[in-house]
Amino acid sequence: MTIDHLPPRRVLVRGAIAGILAGGLALGVAQLVAGLISSDSSPVVAVGQLSIDFTPPPVKNFAISAFGAHDKSVLVAGILVVLAIFAAIVGVLAMRRLAYGMTGLAVFGLVGLIAAVTRPGASATDALPTLFGAAAAVLALRWLVRAAQPIPSAFASARPAGPARASAGPDAGAPGGPGRSDGGAGAGGLAGGTGIAGGADAASKADVAGGTGGTGADSGASGAGGGGTGRSGSAGGADGTGGSGGTGRASGAGGIGGADGTGGTSGAGRPGRAGGAVGAGGAARVPGAPRAGTPGAPGSPGAPGSPGAPGSPGAPGSPGAPGSPGAPGGPGRGGQHGPGQWTPGRPAPRREPARLGPPRRSFITTSAFVAGGAVVAGLGGRLLGERSSVASAQRTLRIPRPTRPAPPLPEGVNFKIPGLSSFITPNSTFYRVDTAIVLPEIPPASWQLRIHGMVAREMTLTFDDLIRRPLLEDYVTLTCVSNPVGGPYIGNAKWLGASLQSLLREAGIKAGANQLLCTSSDGFTSGTPIEVTMDGRDAMLAVAMNGTVLPVEHGFPVRMVVPGLYGYVSACKWITDIEVTTFAASHAYWTVRGWSQQAPIKTESRIDVPSSSPLKAGPVAVAGVAWAQHKGIAAVEVRIDRGPWHEARLAKVPDIDTWRQWAWEWPATPGTHLIESRATDRTGYTQTALQAPPEPNGASGYPQVLVKVS
Repeated sequence: MTIDHLPPRRVLVRGAIAGILAGGLALGVAQLVAGLISSDSSPVVAVGQLSIDFTPPPVKNFAISAFGAHDKSVLVAGILVVLAIFAAIVGVLAMRRLAYGMTGLAVFGLVGLIAAVTRPGASATDALPTLFGAAAAVLALRWLVRAAQPIPSAFASARPAGPARASAGPDAGAPGGPGRSDGGAGAGGLAGGTGIAGGADAASKADVAGGTGGTGADSGASGAGGGGTGRSGSAGGADGTGGSGGTGRASGAGGIGGADGTGGTSGAGRPGRAGGAVGAGGAARVPGAPRAGTPGAPGSPGAPGSPGAPGSPGAPGSPGAPGSPGAPGGPGRGGQHGPGQWTPGRPAPRREPARLGPPRRSFITTSAFVAGGAVVAGLGGRLLGERSSVASAQRTLRIPRPTRPAPPLPEGVNFKIPGLSSFITPNSTFYRVDTAIVLPEIPPASWQLRIHGMVAREMTLTFDDLIRRPLLEDYVTLTCVSNPVGGPYIGNAKWLGASLQSLLREAGIKAGANQLLCTSSDGFTSGTPIEVTMDGRDAMLAVAMNGTVLPVEHGFPVRMVVPGLYGYVSACKWITDIEVTTFAASHAYWTVRGWSQQAPIKTESRIDVPSSSPLKAGPVAVAGVAWAQHKGIAAVEVRIDRGPWHEARLAKVPDIDTWRQWAWEWPATPGTHLIESRATDRTGYTQTALQAPPEPNGASGYPQVLVKVS
């Protein structure tokens, strides 16, 4: 049975549901297996990471500017939508032909496998979630498609129909239902075969049942048997069963029954076109009477009821007589009108074709079972993944006090203007920009750092080794290179960690080395110039942030912090490897995608307030922050409507590696006004007005705010 018997809309709906449910089960099973192995091996995560790896910089910048820290969630949601559409298409194809659906699932599995096994540090076990998920999808799709296919049901009850289209002979009974003729005339009828007429009638043989469906011989010496494929059946012979209609693309009309015979039935065909007529039954033969087709027999030349025979009312073959067209059945084998036989004064009944049934209840039950399995598997995988959570380790971890604490914050470090960014950014609101879809959960007990490459002595440190070293503490402002002019991807915190300069000196850097290729546990790499880590600034391997252990999203248990460089070359989170090398020999993650190898932070400023309008005329606070890490901010200026620059007052700062608050009181007048700012660092460089996008080495230009004053 094929879906050609289903309405196209039902095919689409059932196929789409089957495909989506099969895909959902695949993802759920894959998540479950990934929970046992590694959350990163989930095909959704692997495909997401692959998508990030090949995202062009303009698209990346758009995602960050449009969605911020939620860009990963949006990416995963987009992947799931694409997978759902693909799965729906696979399901529809499988309804047409199961092999098409299996091919689609093979493509689905292949993409997941490629994404999983090409991840940095991937192993053979990372392929298992995708393999198990694909296998589950194959079984589910076969099951769902089988449940969605139609099945033939029994004939429906007869209902009125027009006169039979098969022509009856002079002695034929009136059109009627199936079965033997009742008395004088067998009842013919209409049934719902459809299609195009087919092959030829078979030759007849006496006293043999008519052929059916285009096969077999016809009945009787006097007439042809059942029709060939698709053609109408012919007349049955004497004392034989009428030929059945053909089968195939279209059913033909049933054969006409012979004397004392049963009317032929219509052939089965595809629904949607008119069916052939069931043949009319023949006249009943009285025991001892001659067979039809012999001299003197009913229906033979010269016999009663035949052409040329007496035709008085009531006589055989005359109107109203038994066995004549339109007359009720006379005495015969049936004796009474059976179900579906013709009754005078009523339309001839017909049998409906086989209804292609519905396994609706079966499909719904199967769909519910598959959906439930997908949900249970997905939740199970999530629970298994949470077993590796480091939350308990974070709560119990004790970090030693710094050997060199951060300088105390001076008075006046915060202006306390509503809407102005505070000097210290809380951990909960500190910006997050990275390539990790699933945050790495690394227990401190299993963390290790390897320092190797162009060094005199390779080193491997555990977390305990690291925190036993002298720890330093400092305030450092981090900035993302993707931050647009006046953007939010910047934050200031108090960091605690081990000196990177001290570690590198112990390892012994060889001549010619100029880059630290740092690798995260998720495979991300950053390239840090060795020179800036050795010039005395507080470059560190940080283990704490704002007085607490690092949050997972900010690199727990260890991350790098180097003042003065954009994060993609200085702030590797979840760091596990440092290779001392050269920029010529090794290229980090973003540099191979067109970003600069050397990425010092540009001198910039941002306007935090006013941030909304309309404003009331009079004194209005214009305030914000400015930064030039490891150079320091010397001045900030503000102008209105591109007029003269006005110097703002500056807040105090503990050192040159942090941002600095600034404020200026503006005597606002009614109208629409453009506010701009610019900063000057301690080297004398002033922020440029030249507008530049973030790639390849950071955005530039004046921040602007348009306000209305009433």
